[in-house]
Amino acid sequence: MRANGVFADLIGQGPVVAELESAATAAARIVRGQAAAGMSHAWLFTGPPGSGRSVAARAFAAALLCGEGGCDRCPSCHQVMAGTHADLMLVRPDGLSYGVKETRNLVLRAASTPSGGRWQVVLFTDADRATEHAANALLKAIEEPAPRTVWLLCAPSAEELLTTIRSRCRLVTLRTPPAREIAAALVARDGVDPQAAMAAARAAQGHVGRARRLATDPRAARRRDEVLAVPGRLTGLGPALAAAAALVKAVEAEAAAIADELDGSEQEALRRAFGEGSTGKGVAKAVRGSAGAIKDLEDRQKSRRTRLKRDAYDRALLDLAAFYRDVLAVQSGADVDLVSAGHEADVAKVAAGSSPETTVRRIESVMTCRERIAISVASLLALEEMTLALAAG
Repeated sequence: MRANGVFADLIGQGPVVAELESAATAAARIVRGQAAAGMSHAWLFTGPPGSGRSVAARAFAAALLCGEGGCDRCPSCHQVMAGTHADLMLVRPDGLSYGVKETRNLVLRAASTPSGGRWQVVLFTDADRATEHAANALLKAIEEPAPRTVWLLCAPSAEELLTTIRSRCRLVTLRTPPAREIAAALVARDGVDPQAAMAAARAAQGHVGRARRLATDPRAARRRDEVLAVPGRLTGLGPALAAAAALVKAVEAEAAAIADELDGSEQEALRRAFGEGSTGKGVAKAVRGSAGAIKDLEDRQKSRRTRLKRDAYDRALLDLAAFYRDVLAVQSGADVDLVSAGHEADVAKVAAGSSPETTVRRIESVMTCRERIAISVASLLALEEMTLALAAG
């Protein structure tokens, strides 16, 4: 059964939707001055990448600020989804960490009275990126919340936040959506061919956003094909080093494409906010005054590009690990769906030419490379070591 209103984009999360809808109903009763159970001032949304934890938090924010519990039709819902609602503070760390100075400023702003008379909602995506000092500042705000302030924190797992923070939050855990439900959503919402939708859903391994990108952007699909072509190219020392260089090129192109898309929309929205393209008294002065804000935005976008690049490497290496997982499944005769869509012949060839023990070692090499890149080892160096290990078996 598919959810309605602002929760319609949550795929395969029925229990979560029911819980949030119930809490939004309780919140509406509190706004009317009635007693109600089931609402909390602090929530922690967790789940694997792509499961929709930030989507769930944004939908819940809309439900709290909407007079009809998240109808997805009113100006309030549209403003929340666009990130422009006056009573929504959307916090998205642009870099690899979020500092104490930013957190203290956030806490001060969060204590203000909601202009719409309902709630002041702080939606903190990637809350696990908060530094230790920032997390301590955040803890104080959650321990002593303003009467109408609601904190919505998002993190991959509860363990990535301070114990004292997660113990004061109501936990919402999202699961990895089934491939069939992701595929059905791609067919219904994006008009994707059912067979292509299922292939993208399996390839994305439960990541809804990536499944949509693979199904609707041929360039993204080609870059993934370049990653999965690596095992077939590892025929010696020279080809292994060339494969590492090709992998770097594909991954960085993927990260740049995502960053360019985000940067362009943000810069356009900021220029519109300062009146660019408008006419009238004071517009020219406002546009001239926007230079500082645009420079600040560009600095934050540059920091975000670093994070997006690291995330792109992580996705590529997980795709490569999944390829060898498929190889191991074929070698062991396991009856499972293969995720390396379009590369079944390559999987079969590698499976026939190696042993399960070799495949396990190769998976370990990929995961070791992933760990090294996560701690800022030079990407090309880490990938060259990995491709050499894969070629050696």
